[in-house]
Amino acid sequence: MKSLGRHILVEFNGCNKEKLNDLKFIEHSMIGAAEYAKATVVDGVFHKFNPHGISGIVVIAESHLAIHTWPEYGYAAVDLFTCGEDVDPWDAFFYLNKKFEAESNTTMELKRGLLDVPNLKNKVDVKEKVLAG
Repeated sequence: MKSLGRHILVEFNGCNKEKLNDLKFIEHSMIGAAEYAKATVVDGVFHKFNPHGISGIVVIAESHLAIHTWPEYGYAAVDLFTCGEDVDPWDAFFYLNKKFEAESNTTMELKRGLLDVPNLKNKVDVKEKVLAG
């Protein structure tokens, strides 16, 4: 099925806790993952929370890579969203899995912007009329 983009949701477990709380390490790893996947990095914003945890995003021309860490649990939630044919979000996934020293992971890939799905507007209009009535 043709789609505009691929969105991988990742749960990294059993990660190196010190690395998940190191702002510079997370920033360099996320930008490195984008570059490894051959994405075009536009910008990055990262924030370290007190006492621990980091959130950040790398904006790429092809969409974004985002992260939220819980170092106290050795856990990171990561979104890898890429559009087009030239960037493979799985490359970014494998890069980060190694960097974070994850013992395990769970992934789910979603196709975004499905182009050959019938327009559901008529069904939505009918449902709204039923709910309003």
